[in-house]
Amino acid sequence: MENTDSSFSLLELFNMGGIFMWPLLLFSIATVAVALERAFYIFYHNLRLDDLYDTVRRYIEKDDIPGAWQYLKGVSRRRIGARILLVIVERAQRPEHHIEKAAEAEALSLINSLENGFSFLTALGSLSPLTGFLGTVSGMIGAFKSIAEATDVNAQIVANGIYEALITTVFGLIIAIIAMAAHSLFTHVVDKFAADLEKNCSDLIMEIVQTEKISSWRKRQAATLFSGIDVAVLQDVMAPDSYQLYTADFPAAYPQKPSEEDSEEEPGQDG
Repeated sequence: MENTDSSFSLLELFNMGGIFMWPLLLFSIATVAVALERAFYIFYHNLRLDDLYDTVRRYIEKDDIPGAWQYLKGVSRRRIGARILLVIVERAQRPEHHIEKAAEAEALSLINSLENGFSFLTALGSLSPLTGFLGTVSGMIGAFKSIAEATDVNAQIVANGIYEALITTVFGLIIAIIAMAAHSLFTHVVDKFAADLEKNCSDLIMEIVQTEKISSWRKRQAATLFSGIDVAVLQDVMAPDSYQLYTADFPAAYPQKPSEEDSEEEPGQDG
C-alpha cells in the first residue's frame, strides 16, 4: 500500500502562496502586535468607576470637597477613571456648564487614549482579505496560463493551480478574523466604560450642583437670620453645635464660641 504524505509545513505553504504572502506576513505581525499592545493597555488599567463614584459622592454629600480631592489624588494611576472625577471635583466651585465642558474634554482625551490603535485593526482587517484575493487572482492567472501552454491538460494540473492560488485567500481571511475579533472585543470594553463614565459624571455634577445650592441657601438664611444680632447674644442662646453650623461661613463676623478650657484664665494674669 502506497503511503503519500500530502501535508505541508507552514514554510512550504508560504512559498507556494507566492509574492503576495510577504505583505500578508507583515499584516499578520502588525495585527498581533497591535492587538497585544491594546490588550495590555486596556486590561492593565482598571476601568471600574462605581467604587470611585460612591466614595466621592459621600464626600460631596458632607460638603467635603477637599476630602474628595485628596481621595482622588491618592488613587492609583491605573484607575484612569479617577482623572475625570478629579477634574470635576477641582471645578466644583465653578458654574455647571464650565464643569460639564471640562469633564467632556477630559473624557474625550481619555476615550481617545483607549481607542488608540483601533483604526489600525480596522485597516488590517480590511486589507488582509483583499490582499489575499489579489494573490488568488494572480495565482489563477498563472494557473490558466500554464493550462493554456500545456499540451496534455488533465484535472491534476487544474487542481494544483487553483490549490496554490487559494492559499493567499486563506491566510488573508485568518488575519482579518483575528483583527476584527480583537477590534470588536476592545470596542465593547471601551463603549461600556464610556457609558458608565457619562452616567457617573452626570450624576456627580448634579450632586455637586445640589450641594452648592443647599450651601448657598444656608448662607443666605444665616445672613438674614443673624443680621443685627450681637455675637454674644447668639453664643448665649444657641447650642454650640447649632451656632457652629449656621455661622461657620462667617468666621470674621461670628467667631466660634470658645470652649470651657479656652475660657479659663491662665494663672498669674491678674495683677
